[in-house]
Amino acid sequence: MTPTDYHIPALLEETINGLNITASGTYVDVTFGGGGHSRAIMARLGDEGRLFSLDQDMDAWANRLDDNRFTFVHSNFSFLKNFLRYYGVNEVDGIVADLGVSFHHFDDGERGFSFRHDSRLDMRMNRDSKVDAAAIVNTYSEEQLATVLYLYGELKQSRRLASAIVKARAASEITTTGRLVEVVSPLIGRRQEKKELAQVFQALRIEVNHEIDALKRLLTQSLAVLKPGGRLVVITYHSLEDRLVKNFMRSGNVEGKVDKDFYGRVTTPWRLVNNKVITASEAEVERNPRSRSAKLRIAEKINS
Repeated sequence: MTPTDYHIPALLEETINGLNITASGTYVDVTFGGGGHSRAIMARLGDEGRLFSLDQDMDAWANRLDDNRFTFVHSNFSFLKNFLRYYGVNEVDGIVADLGVSFHHFDDGERGFSFRHDSRLDMRMNRDSKVDAAAIVNTYSEEQLATVLYLYGELKQSRRLASAIVKARAASEITTTGRLVEVVSPLIGRRQEKKELAQVFQALRIEVNHEIDALKRLLTQSLAVLKPGGRLVVITYHSLEDRLVKNFMRSGNVEGKVDKDFYGRVTTPWRLVNNKVITASEAEVERNPRSRSAKLRIAEKINS
């Protein structure tokens, strides 16, 4: 598999420009995947530059760069600060996070990320993790399932879907993507079938991989490890992530609570580089349809 087969990064040029790379700087790509962003960063670094790239899926190891300025870290990005400290790095000049799921994960039927393939319900980014989607579908209470589907899938019929899953699993365990689709499809309209099935699978994937909690930890740590003037560049693909990133860049905290000084001016550790979210052009969407939902936000840490 080539890196391009693994994943084609959305908004690549806009992302790299947003990092405002200096040749001698230290950067972190916290979602290495196929290495598209990392390769583009490396192309702008000089001999003194450094790049650390993280990925929790060891499949990405095959795409690593053969360069002494590059370090691959097999880890979830929620442990960013710890790993930088391990490598003797206290501050970095820029962090990029592409929160989209790699083509590799959707297209590899064995991984269970897509309803297009009938395979085991897995969805683990890190295959060493003990809990997969099958465990969640078959062990969560009806209330827990409804909450996951509502919060992470934004499905209005979450309670009905959860009830159908619980009734079906009472007869036999739901262990494959195909069986899950059979169970939930009667509750999904034909017009919205692909969209709502995608929302069901998205909800389970987020729960399996603790994606929202990991993102909150990443955002908080980014503020701690970025140098003054350093850039945080994040690409999101659904409203839950985008709202969290937007609020964090506005306020400096994951709760989105805005503080004001004595004069009523908003106090924040960030300067927004783009006040308006950046999206893919029509030409890019035509080349890479999966870039359609990508949203890019960039913030610079204010000098303290």
